[in-house]
Amino acid sequence: MGILEVSGVGKRFGGLQALGNVNLSVAENSVHAIIGPNGAGKSTLLNCLVGKLIPDTGSVMFDGQSVLGRKPYQINQMGISRVFQTPEIFGDLTVLENMLIPCFAKRDGSFKPSIYKSTPNDVEIQDRAMHMLEEMNMADKRHMHAATMSRGDKRRLEIGMCLSQEPRLLLLDEPTAGMARADTNNTIDLLKQIKEERDITIAIIEHDMHVVFSLAERITVLAQGTPLVEDTPDKIKGHPKVREAYLGESQDAA
Repeated sequence: MGILEVSGVGKRFGGLQALGNVNLSVAENSVHAIIGPNGAGKSTLLNCLVGKLIPDTGSVMFDGQSVLGRKPYQINQMGISRVFQTPEIFGDLTVLENMLIPCFAKRDGSFKPSIYKSTPNDVEIQDRAMHMLEEMNMADKRHMHAATMSRGDKRRLEIGMCLSQEPRLLLLDEPTAGMARADTNNTIDLLKQIKEERDITIAIIEHDMHVVFSLAERITVLAQGTPLVEDTPDKIKGHPKVREAYLGESQDAA
């Protein structure tokens, strides 16, 4: 049994079958990638994992507990954090102020952009925020306004904000989308560092195969809302079903 177990999940939107009988097991302390062509159901599945959508059928279990019917903040309290496709930070705040918010939320349970102003001399929270910025190699940027940073640095900050919640499962939705190659490689290195230094499981949705094959230990391929194949990266490369899903090549043609 994995730390995340998806069993028989299906989801329809009117006449569209977005997911059909999806089964997925993510092993604890692993990096598991979910890939597939556009429209494969990846984002729908991710939204079912974090409480934004409730599937029509099936179950989603995290460490033996169902996530279905829980609000996103309750799922966060269970130990699941999500990094969105577009970095979700507060652009009008400084880097340090952004980091203070989840540090307060971890202790006090209130995630509000203004909370960092309530106790500006809280040494414990200040130390925790600075420690996370140092871990993200962003301490020297603590006084910058977040909106002025590169997309790569915004992503690094967002990941640090998630990690300040001390999650057991980090869900990444297209974390390198829109990045220059240098920023993409820096994000890969950061995620490798996180995996080495933390007791954490990472599940990633990503189109960039360079990112997937650099990080993943296990890959699930979706097509038209159903899993095609799940295997190690070496066995996924060149798999006839994967080539057919991505390139329209039949197995006979392969």
